[in-house]
Amino acid sequence: MALSNDTILFVGLGNPGEKHKNNRHNVGFMALDCLSSFHKFGRSRTKFLGRTSMGSIEDRKLISFKPQTFMNESGRAVREASNFYKISPERIIVFHDELDLPFGEVRVKKGGSDAGHNGLKSIDENIGKDYYRIRIGISHPGDKDKVTNHVLGDLSKEDNEALDKILSSIAKNISILIDGDEKKFQKNITPPKK
Repeated sequence: MALSNDTILFVGLGNPGEKHKNNRHNVGFMALDCLSSFHKFGRSRTKFLGRTSMGSIEDRKLISFKPQTFMNESGRAVREASNFYKISPERIIVFHDELDLPFGEVRVKKGGSDAGHNGLKSIDENIGKDYYRIRIGISHPGDKDKVTNHVLGDLSKEDNEALDKILSSIAKNISILIDGDEKKFQKNITPPKK
């Protein structure tokens, strides 16, 4: 990956509002909250159809961005923020939930298909596919008819605790990823024991 020393835009995907706060679909928001807190980002403000805050790691300027447009329109908000800050897709890292990974497993990927994820689909339509994704596993319910309720359902207390450890590990190791060592980053983040 080896992102340049230019500003990096971290995007967390989720749905705004209290009723969605603990949904599996909001894992991207949760990851960004953890990252922003761990690295002591500044106060969050409303800008570009989202919530944004500034921070830095090792003198590298970082922007945290949570679109507030609901998942299906995330790309519009990301496009506005990236245009304003003049950030190309190669310097955007999107955190999102991933049905096709076991719960808590984390994978890094650049480009590729949206795999039916409406937030990624919207981003692809607005800025192209050339951005990085941090895919955070929420497991598949096993039956496609149960997917919507699963994704929009809340995490259990046990899953929340396991996820907190994973998200803290992502926050702690994010500089490894920014420096370009995807393998080491993934190795340092181990899925929770079930």
